[in-house]
Amino acid sequence: MENLNLVIVVLYFVVLSILAVFGSHRYYMVYLYYKYKKAVPKPESEFEELPRVTIQLPMYNEMYVAERLIDAVVKMDYPRELLEIQVLDDSTDETVAIAQRRVNFYKKQGMDISYLQRKNRKGFKAGALEEGMKMAKGEFIAVFDADFIPHKHFLMNTIHYFTSDKVAMVQMRWSHLNRNFSLMTNLQSIFLDGHFVIEHTARNRSGRFFNFNGTAGIWRKIAIIDGGGWQHDTLTEDLDLSYRTQMKGWQFIYLPDHSVPAELPVDIVAFKTQQHRWAKGSIQTAKKLLPRIFRSSLPLKVKVEAFFHLAANIAYLLMVPLSISILPVVILRRNLVWGQMFIYDVPLFLMATASVSAFYIVSQKELYSNWTNTFKYLPLLMGLGIGLSVNNSAAVLEALFNKESEFVRTPKFGIEKRDDSWASKKYKGNKNILIPVLELALGIYFTFAVITCAIEGIWLTLPFLMLFQYGYLYIAYLSFSTIFKNKFLLKKASVSIVS
Repeated sequence: MENLNLVIVVLYFVVLSILAVFGSHRYYMVYLYYKYKKAVPKPESEFEELPRVTIQLPMYNEMYVAERLIDAVVKMDYPRELLEIQVLDDSTDETVAIAQRRVNFYKKQGMDISYLQRKNRKGFKAGALEEGMKMAKGEFIAVFDADFIPHKHFLMNTIHYFTSDKVAMVQMRWSHLNRNFSLMTNLQSIFLDGHFVIEHTARNRSGRFFNFNGTAGIWRKIAIIDGGGWQHDTLTEDLDLSYRTQMKGWQFIYLPDHSVPAELPVDIVAFKTQQHRWAKGSIQTAKKLLPRIFRSSLPLKVKVEAFFHLAANIAYLLMVPLSISILPVVILRRNLVWGQMFIYDVPLFLMATASVSAFYIVSQKELYSNWTNTFKYLPLLMGLGIGLSVNNSAAVLEALFNKESEFVRTPKFGIEKRDDSWASKKYKGNKNILIPVLELALGIYFTFAVITCAIEGIWLTLPFLMLFQYGYLYIAYLSFSTIFKNKFLLKKASVSIVS
């Protein structure tokens, strides 16, 4: 029994230490951000004659947002004779008619716009982009997903960076159309802002690799080809191509002061679907490219950052054994004096968790005048991250054990305002019930842990335990309520059709 207790305590501290390392890396990102904040990239010059550009719009069942995107793109402030638009539609529903109708409308007005539909979804989004590139007339290719609404100045704000022959890609920051729609969209926006404000800026301006985000960016076509083209052996084809291209010596430019607004997922099932795809794809890319990166002659700082970037989702996998081991470790060490806990436990917890607070507070301070509101969201943010650990752990395990899966797109509903409704709309996310069951089980487990520690008088651990309790119960509640609501709406719709 003593050996088992020792194993549990050792496991707890090993996992917590690894998470502390990943957490400390966030502090380093904040440091790099401030160090290179003023190193704003500038175009070397301006084109005397603007080059031809192809804009690609990959779609798959986007009936609520397809028209909105096409309408935005045709308004680009760029010479018509130099602009080509490709609607790459793999849809199987009403999106086909909607997109075709809009393409035909603008074609009659003289726009160089085409509707391209494949016979199958081979390679999913990467396959569609690859197929479109074969016919693209442009020397440069911009990509926008269906949930984005690019501003008309996008091309003029990016194209002149390509006067340097070394530049392969220019990426803009994502902003949020429906940030204030709900608590969940608010939390999502803070998550994404941390990535786009701090991580992207720090990596790019400090000479490390960063990645094209699959949308809201523009590529030099020959750089895509030189980097190995669009490949579909991972679910994050954008991340994969980004690293392969930069390994060839091409340079990327990031423009955080320019943004493209996009629609955030409005229900938890859609959000978890998106997170699952990103987590699995990043680990697939890590397995594919990290060995190649480590063997290369790239600078050490690039190799180290590539590891932290591509392997970051391993932290979610570690959260599960940490969660399970917390209660037995607390019970086993209940007679530990507070001084010892402050020496061992508190520093590790602060490195593993407090870095999240610093990371997101800085990003909000850089973007918004009312950034102090972020403080009230911090416990919810950390709880949401904890609650996602089961969903994202499953994604990491699928990647590690080479389980193949489709590119499951994130449902979009054209939600922009607080009073917009999505519940009765057609698209629903992954309805896997197992993950919510596990989340609920962990929520109940931590409820028991909170009660146990309160009875035992172990007060110092209660805030941490309650954070885990909230995270798992909150995600489980949202998941079950969304799944059952979707089932009810589908049943209601089928009854009305029959009647």
